[in-house]
Amino acid sequence: MNATKQLLQHRQPMIRFLGKRHTPTSIDHTPHAHPASPTHSLPESFASYRQKAQQHGPLNQQNHLPIGAIGGKPGASLGPVEAGKGMFFDRSELPARFQRTPWTQAEIDAIESGGASMHA
Repeated sequence: MNATKQLLQHRQPMIRFLGKRHTPTSIDHTPHAHPASPTHSLPESFASYRQKAQQHGPLNQQNHLPIGAIGGKPGASLGPVEAGKGMFFDRSELPARFQRTPWTQAEIDAIESGGASMHA
């Protein structure tokens, strides 16, 4: 225990700090454009920025979706949803040869026992 105390007392961190911390006396909080900004200027207002901004398309559209866009027509007007010929929505609709085979009791026992019930 004495050796541990001696080691801890003489331990010196490997990080060397340059000096005492100090808080700057004046900080400039005025808004300014980002150095990588293409215009190098701030917008006059948020409303003017929003008129030009785009995020997944123009933001200034007021729910005016074109006819071919998603949500342009109500779902009921699209008609019934049916799978095309040779297409299936669920695995249970496939022919029997493509459906999942049921588990056997031996497989269930092997899984539940972690493989201990398997005979070599």
